[in-house]
Amino acid sequence: MVLSVLEEMRIRSLGVIDDAVVELSPGFTAVTGETGAGKTMVVTSLGLLLGGRADPALVRIGAKNAVVEGRIAVPDGASAVVRAEEAGAELDDGALLISRTVSAEGRSRAHLGGRSVPVGVLAELADELVAVHGQTDQQGLLKLSRQRAALDRYAGDAVAVPLAKYGEAYRRLRAVAVELDEIVTRARERAQEADLLRYGLDEIAAVEPRAGEDVELAEEAERLGHAEALASAATAAHAALAGNPEDPEGVDASTLVAGAHRALEAVRSHDPALAALADRIGEIGILLGDVAGELAGYADDLDADPLRLAAVEERRAALTALTRKYGEDIASVLAWAEQGAQRLTELDGDDERIEELTAERDALRGELGGLAQALTDARQEAAERFAAAVTAELGSLAMPHARVSFEIRQTEDPEGVEVGGRTVAYGPSGVDEVELLLAPHPGAPPRPIAKGASGGELSRVMLAVEVVFAGTDPVPTYLFDEVDAGVGGKAAVEIGRRLARLARSAQVVVVTHLPQVAAFADRQLLVEKTNDGSVTRSGVKVLEGEDRVRELSRMLAGQEDSETARAHAEELLAAARADA
Repeated sequence: MVLSVLEEMRIRSLGVIDDAVVELSPGFTAVTGETGAGKTMVVTSLGLLLGGRADPALVRIGAKNAVVEGRIAVPDGASAVVRAEEAGAELDDGALLISRTVSAEGRSRAHLGGRSVPVGVLAELADELVAVHGQTDQQGLLKLSRQRAALDRYAGDAVAVPLAKYGEAYRRLRAVAVELDEIVTRARERAQEADLLRYGLDEIAAVEPRAGEDVELAEEAERLGHAEALASAATAAHAALAGNPEDPEGVDASTLVAGAHRALEAVRSHDPALAALADRIGEIGILLGDVAGELAGYADDLDADPLRLAAVEERRAALTALTRKYGEDIASVLAWAEQGAQRLTELDGDDERIEELTAERDALRGELGGLAQALTDARQEAAERFAAAVTAELGSLAMPHARVSFEIRQTEDPEGVEVGGRTVAYGPSGVDEVELLLAPHPGAPPRPIAKGASGGELSRVMLAVEVVFAGTDPVPTYLFDEVDAGVGGKAAVEIGRRLARLARSAQVVVVTHLPQVAAFADRQLLVEKTNDGSVTRSGVKVLEGEDRVRELSRMLAGQEDSETARAHAEELLAAARADA
């Protein structure tokens, strides 16, 4: 299987590193150097490339920003490639180019395949591409949540499938519980809201408003309030158009227009233009007659009844009382009534809804208990295999008598779910508390690794866990920062040997101060400072032959030219080659 390989990193203005290039290769690479030379910056740089937190304190004093660039070769079709292409990235001859810039002010930018991307995209790629381990990761392994996550990761689908079903039921139960709690705790408020809605709806129903009624009544009130003036105006206008029966000698518009029409009709045959004018005057006469008739009818129909006016004003007052409370006009009042009726239906159904939700909650609790039991059973089975595999690995790491086991327990909680006849606390990952236990030697009781493991033992347990993962859930590249802390002698040799074996199926990069570990590396990189205390391009170099022997001698005795140290260094290299 072709795996991704971290080929190269360029680091500029990061910590003590001024400008350096770290060239890596498949297999086992050891990074060594004096204390404070900047070896750990290799791990820090990779962490930045893979979406780690940007700390402006890492920027070299006097520089505006720190820049880390990396090149990772990835096989075609890998999910990392798919995700990168979704983000707009392009491959460079089968490799992903990643860049991270951190300014001295704390701003951070990320680029992937030539495209600017959110830092979160880099973090998404990290899980598939590289596993980074340092001292903080060892401390992380002490957390129970991390131990449970490690077990679940090892178990694979055996836990992932029931965990997915459990998670779905858990989220539904939480949603039902929240809704039920809201209805119950807000019962008084909801009852008050229902009473107010009923009062308002009853008030509106008593008036029985119609849509547009307020506009119609306003027009009618205006007309009734000026009935006498309107009737007088209509009568005067009618007289002007059609004449006044009480004044037969008066002149009106209809009579004058009729006379004009007769005068033109007598001569219309002599000139078509005049005939057209005669026709238009005739049309005016007809229009005057129509308008005069309508004025007469308007005056006759006009209702000046004061009782009707009083009734209209009374009705308008009733409508105004509604618009003051429920809307700016009757249309708004009717809309409020419709919405209020729907809301009241919801509130009136609270008792029924409480019964439904309570029944659903109880059913979900029962379902969750069954799923939690299945999840516990799957973890128990995986824990036995995982513990046995890690114990076997510890035997290869100079801890032949150590035994690792898992304790899977639950906490009693009267508000929890029933599992195996007990009511226990539950959460989004099930009901189990998972704790990794270590018995370092025969007769020692198993104790939590936080209490039962020394620093060196904890480093080896972490390495053993990662090696076990490599056989079930491989990661292309492993980077360890002083995984050999607190270890020496035979244990250091065994760690070097085990890292070399891990490197047969993955790329392994180790920052180490132990020559026993570095001797097993396929490639050794030396990080060293210049006279001004910085690391430049020439400060990171590949050690071969005599140079590698000198560096191993320095690591062994602090003296590059010590004959005894040189002999020991050559012996380490020879033993490592023989073991390969």
